[in-house]
Amino acid sequence: MTRKIILSGNRPTGRLHWGNYTGALENWVRLQDDYDCYFMVADWHVLTTALDKASLIPQHTREMILDWLGAGLDPERSVLFVQSQVKEHAELFLLFCMLISKGRLERNPTFKEQVRDLNLGGEISFGHLGYPVLQAADILAYRADAVPVGEDQLPHLELTREIARRFNHHFGALFPEPEALVTPFARFPGTDGKRMSKSLGNTIEIAAEPDEIRAKLRTAYTDPQRLRRSDPGRPEVCAVYTWYRKFLPDEAEATAAECRSAARGCVDCKKRLAEGVIAYFAPLRERRREYAENPQRVDEIVAEGCRRARARAAETMDQVHRAMGLG
Repeated sequence: MTRKIILSGNRPTGRLHWGNYTGALENWVRLQDDYDCYFMVADWHVLTTALDKASLIPQHTREMILDWLGAGLDPERSVLFVQSQVKEHAELFLLFCMLISKGRLERNPTFKEQVRDLNLGGEISFGHLGYPVLQAADILAYRADAVPVGEDQLPHLELTREIARRFNHHFGALFPEPEALVTPFARFPGTDGKRMSKSLGNTIEIAAEPDEIRAKLRTAYTDPQRLRRSDPGRPEVCAVYTWYRKFLPDEAEATAAECRSAARGCVDCKKRLAEGVIAYFAPLRERRREYAENPQRVDEIVAEGCRRARARAAETMDQVHRAMGLG
């Protein structure tokens, strides 16, 4: 039987961190076993909120591709490609713009949060307002059946489903309404206890070397009420405990018990975590290093991925043209 198709992607902002890994990347690696996967470097999406960083996109793209390959994305099983190299995305975005109103885009709760968090005020570009429509084009260009997303992206996916329904209503059933594959651990704490984010400077990269991991964990957020080594702790409010649950699950229960009873101090807890995480990501670091030492091979993987993506997207656009009576 033909396997279902999924589409997902990341904006290239450089090397990926633990939050990117737990929120998306490790799930993508598993999904390769059950789906035909298209994984996209969403370089056009960077321009919606960081136009001044356009010159960094090529460098950041390479770093992110290396992280993907290091984590286990297999170019023999998945299509790894760059959004801007598949021009069909832009044409489908233009056509989809005719199916959605400005008011509908302005009601998008994720858009409202971005305007607030980035303090944009009235300085909102048309590209930023319309980027969920570009996301819909990204997904539907491959007629994807499902999209792995975090909870914060669910409003965007619902808009994609809405656009698919409107197109199908006007021009005939062409697009599936993609389902959400919600990723557990979608919101992951950074070293300050807040959500891990590059903008907050609280990240640890998945390819970080052992000494960097140890250094960052030494200053990581723990229970603020645990002032002395003898004070009982509250693991449920501690970022370190969340990391145990994720990366060293076999030790999580004992860690929580020893924290609550003050049998283990925060310094020892962080040291044990650091060595465990270093071992956890060791295979990733080694694979990444091997690809980094063979840049020609990386270029070949991306070029082949873009070729395969263009073939699928061109097939979709042929069907769109026929359905709409265009050319």
